Amino acid sequence: MADVHIICGSASDEEIARKTWEILDEYKISYDYQVISAHRDPARLDEYIAGSDAKIFICIAGLSAALPGVVASKTKKPVIGVPVSGKLMGGLDALLSIVQMPKGVPVACVGVDNGQNAAHLAARILDLVSGV
Repeated sequence: MADVHIICGSASDEEIARKTWEILDEYKISYDYQVISAHRDPARLDEYIAGSDAKIFICIAGLSAALPGVVASKTKKPVIGVPVSGKLMGGLDALLSIVQMPKGVPVACVGVDNGQNAAHLAARILDLVSGV
């Protein structure tokens, strides 16, 4: 059982995921890491979310950054989005995609490429939930 599930939309985002799990390791928070595209493999993403026992999802995505919103639409658990910098807009496109979720589909958002803050936020949420 992992407290946090880290999902990247692309294997190219692994460096940001690594920064995230390094902080989770410092807190001794259990996690699972997967690369699952909301666009290329939606059935696998649905299955992963449905079978998850995690308390929090951290979703790392660039470009249209649909992954955090898709995950938030399929769970009531907290979702933290990490926008990834891109070649054309420096991650602004991903940032705006994550923060502009419709009402009822909340996604917390940290700074561009800032997986570390996603991990720190997850630790604080877990502290509130479990009194750690």
